[in-house]
Amino acid sequence: MRGPAFQRRELGALLRALRNEKGLTVEQVAERLLCSPSKVSRMETGQGATARDVRDLCNLYEVTSEAERDRLMTLATEGKRPARWQRYDLAYARYADLEQEALAISAFQSSVVHGLLHTADYARAQHEGSMPRLDPGQIDLQIEAKLARQRILTQASPPAFAVVLDEAALHRLVGGRQVMAAQLAKILDMSALPNVKVQILPFELGAHPALEANFTILELPEPAPGVVFVEGMIGSTYLDRPDDLKRYHDVFNKLQSIALSPQDTSDLIAKLIRTYKAGLTPDPAL
Repeated sequence: MRGPAFQRRELGALLRALRNEKGLTVEQVAERLLCSPSKVSRMETGQGATARDVRDLCNLYEVTSEAERDRLMTLATEGKRPARWQRYDLAYARYADLEQEALAISAFQSSVVHGLLHTADYARAQHEGSMPRLDPGQIDLQIEAKLARQRILTQASPPAFAVVLDEAALHRLVGGRQVMAAQLAKILDMSALPNVKVQILPFELGAHPALEANFTILELPEPAPGVVFVEGMIGSTYLDRPDDLKRYHDVFNKLQSIALSPQDTSDLIAKLIRTYKAGLTPDPAL
C-alpha cells in the first residue's frame, strides 16, 4: 500500500485534472463549494481532502463513474492514515513518506553527507551537534528511522539515486577521523550499486549554481507530480510547480556536468579514507 503522503498527492493531482477538464478556476470552485480558494489549492497540492470534500467535488465535476468516485474516496480515506514514520516523530515525516515511493531521487548537499548514505555513527555525531539537542532516546529513534529509509536503495526495483556532494562534506570532521573513514567507506560501498551515482563537487570550481542550497528532487509515479524538498534552518519547503521542478532539474544537471566523474569521485574518497585512517587531516588544497 502506498504511503498516505503519496496518496494525498495522487488525489490532489486527480482533483486538479478534473477541475481543468471542466475549465474551472480555483476561485470558481471555491465559490461553488462555499470555501476559500486556499482550501481548494491545499486539496490539489496533496495537503488533504476529506471524504465530504471529495463527494462535493465529484458532484461539481459531474463524476458519474462509481469506480472513479470510489477510487477518489479511497484515496481521501487512506490519505488520513498515520504515516509509517509516526513513531519516530520525524520533523520530515512527509518527505520520508514520499521518498519511499520515489522512482528517482536527485540530491545536492553542500556541507554534510546525504541521509541515505549515513552510517549510524555519523548520524549520531550530527544529531549531537545540532540545536536544540535531542535526548539520547530521541536520537536513537532518528538513527533507526534513517537506516530504515536507506533500505529503499537495496530493495527490489529500487529508485535511481544520484547525489552530488560538495567536497566540504568529505572534509568536515563529523564525529572525528575514524567516524569519517567509516562514513566515506560506506559511500564507496553504496556508489558501487547499479542504481546509485555519487559525484563530488571539488573546491577548485569556486562558485556554482547551488552554492548555499541543499535540495532533493523526488520523481513520483504518475499521476502524482514530482516534488523538490528544500532544507533550511527555519524549516523545509516543498515545491511542485512545473517551473520550480524544471529550475531545480536544470541546476542539478549543471552540477553533475561540472562535478568529478563517479570514478574520479571514488578515487578521491579512497584517498581521504587512507588519510583519516592514518589519523591525519587532509589538506583541501591538495
